Amino acid sequence: MKTIDCRGQACPTPVIATKKALEESGSSIRVLVDDGAPRENVGRFVRNRGYQVIETAEADGWSLQVTGSVAAEETAQSNVPASASGDKVLLVTSDRLGDGPEELGYLLIKNFIFTLLETPQQPDRILFLNSGVLLATEGAETVEALKRLEERGVELLACGVCLDYFKKKDQLAVGQVTNMFSTAEHLLTASSVIKL
Repeated sequence: MKTIDCRGQACPTPVIATKKALEESGSSIRVLVDDGAPRENVGRFVRNRGYQVIETAEADGWSLQVTGSVAAEETAQSNVPASASGDKVLLVTSDRLGDGPEELGYLLIKNFIFTLLETPQQPDRILFLNSGVLLATEGAETVEALKRLEERGVELLACGVCLDYFKKKDQLAVGQVTNMFSTAEHLLTASSVIKL
């Protein structure tokens, strides 16, 4: 079984290395990663592609044993996650809307998210980057509205590097942590992307 060492590497390098290793070696590899975002991102990446993962804590990180079937290998060879093709994606890169006064910007983004609950069409996925991740963390006035959107099937994904930067990783109140590799895939395979 091939082993790749991704310890000490920042997002999205561990996911990209895992993808390449699976393409080269096929159905089973062992990935060494740091705890936190690298472990979560690699685990989510391979599970979303149909692989099984056994995670083992080690003295200097985690070992992820990745195994899969032919179907998983075929999915891994495709650069498009099955759930992403043709989706409408809303890209939120700030915790305020527009370039005017900050207070007005905060009010506008909050009102926009609440308004999404009333519109007949909703995005399939909302990606939160940069300070946009703050909208999905504990204490944000937008959390309840985002929870209702998630209950309606809108996938909410917050950048793990961004959450780490703002020291809010443990305060994510809605949605899932994602990585830049998955973010790029979702943006490049969407039928439409709306950036706020």
